[in-house]
Amino acid sequence: MAFRVADPGFKSRPEQNFIYTYRVFFGAVLNYSLVGKALTLICAHSFKIIINKNRSVNTRNQEANPLIEQFSGYLSKIDEALERELDRYCWSEFYAPLRYACDGGKRIRPLILVLAYESVKVEKTAAESSSTSTKVGEDTFIAASAIELLHTESVIHDDIIDEENLRRGKPAFHVKYGYNNSILTADFVLGIILNLSCKLNNPRVSGELSNAAIKMSEGEIMEIKLAKECNVNEYDYIKVIEHKTASLFETSAKVGAILGGGKDDEIHAMAAFGNLLGVAYQVHDDLVDWNNEDRLFNLLVKKNDQSKEFVERMENLYLTYSLKAKNELRKIYDSTSKKHLQHLTDLASFSSFKNM
Repeated sequence: MAFRVADPGFKSRPEQNFIYTYRVFFGAVLNYSLVGKALTLICAHSFKIIINKNRSVNTRNQEANPLIEQFSGYLSKIDEALERELDRYCWSEFYAPLRYACDGGKRIRPLILVLAYESVKVEKTAAESSSTSTKVGEDTFIAASAIELLHTESVIHDDIIDEENLRRGKPAFHVKYGYNNSILTADFVLGIILNLSCKLNNPRVSGELSNAAIKMSEGEIMEIKLAKECNVNEYDYIKVIEHKTASLFETSAKVGAILGGGKDDEIHAMAAFGNLLGVAYQVHDDLVDWNNEDRLFNLLVKKNDQSKEFVERMENLYLTYSLKAKNELRKIYDSTSKKHLQHLTDLASFSSFKNM
């Protein structure tokens, strides 16, 4: 099995290539397990990562979850499901770090999964009976937990790569627990995701989780390379977002539709919705904080001679993607859950989606 790694002409910090290659490797292992071959591979790590520990302090502040007011019932059930999975590892040295890593997230990705499930399930239920009520089963919350844990794993790695000192208003994971524990905890999280995938016993869902892990890693290495070369255009920027951020939004919506028994056109519409919403979210997120971070978006602003006009163009871009996402939902049966998904496309209605 071949793995594509970074361009040999591109010199990155050693930990960046290690983390990127590891995450691609995990996605491939997850996908490999789908074809019925026994998963007997245990990764033993003897890597010593050389990292500059003189980090500049980042000023991101913790914010209240803007989703709580409208979605508190959903979020409580998602948190309960995630806690049940984490509590299975209360015996482990990783238990306290795991809880720290998962604390404070807004859970928008698992929320999208559950709402997508309900949105397609309600039509199927209505067609089979006079009732339009749906009950979210255990498998859906298991998949939602896997999605949130995949996001958590990526956050641990990304904060090392991006040299973040704060996450969700508290010390980033690697600041609190150190670099070795960060790498090992992320490994442990990936093991949990593999276990959850086995519980689902759904090769299609496992395949989607695998594809998301691979795309997220590809997006990260694209961003590192482009930032290193200081050679970025709007097309590159969107391509990075589609891989690094939108891929997990897309997987969340698509897996929900699959578990809800959606038809092919519904699954495709949900996947497109998630992808478009993910792009809109990241552009909006970058616009909110573009003056404070040295990121890909900032390189675009600095390259543009008319930065004000460029920022306005990006604002229109995010609104365009939000509208396109909402339009994809027209293909889905009308329901309360669908209205909830439509509301999520109005990013400006929430104080901010930062640090999700």
